[in-house]
Amino acid sequence: MSPGAMRADWVAPGRTALLIIDMQADFVSPDGAAGRWGADLSTVPAALEAAQHLAQAARAAKVPVIFAGLFTRPENDSPVLLERLRRRGGEPAVEAAICRDGEAGSAFVGPQPQADEWVVRKTRYSAFWDTDLHVRLRTLGIDTVVLAGVTTECCVDGTARDAFNLDYHVIVAADACAAYEPDLHIGALKVMDLNTAIVSDTASVTAVWRV
Repeated sequence: MSPGAMRADWVAPGRTALLIIDMQADFVSPDGAAGRWGADLSTVPAALEAAQHLAQAARAAKVPVIFAGLFTRPENDSPVLLERLRRRGGEPAVEAAICRDGEAGSAFVGPQPQADEWVVRKTRYSAFWDTDLHVRLRTLGIDTVVLAGVTTECCVDGTARDAFNLDYHVIVAADACAAYEPDLHIGALKVMDLNTAIVSDTASVTAVWRV
């Protein structure tokens, strides 16, 4: 998919935040849960590198960099998720135990939060669900979010939908996102481009921030 045209005012510092979603060991590392389950991680390193470039450019331009991560605990596991896994013939005790709070699988990989940067600790797909992300963004005067992360069709898309419904302008840096199946990545970008976001790329966004 070709990136959409980017106007400087769309992602201008002062109105924009960069949101890096779920770039954590269990999702992106070969020895993490997804890697152990046989997920194809071949597109992940390029996405991690692109997200790192976005973070560096954002910091230089004084654009807030926010990390959203999944941090789960057994007592907070969704009963609906567990039942869904059972109905699909899975192993809920194994498949739900991902990014456990305090364990190695929840550690960020690639871009790392700096001491003064905010980490959104979420328990569902969207970074807006049951967090104070919306309140804090509005307090900062932010009306635009640039999204990077994994996986494109799940937590990136889920966050894009909620951001759009909360009246944020949503920009997705396609090359800073990844999925375990190419068709899911492409399909999710098409859906977001059609419904909730402007799909762009790292070079187009950072070009604005480096002016």
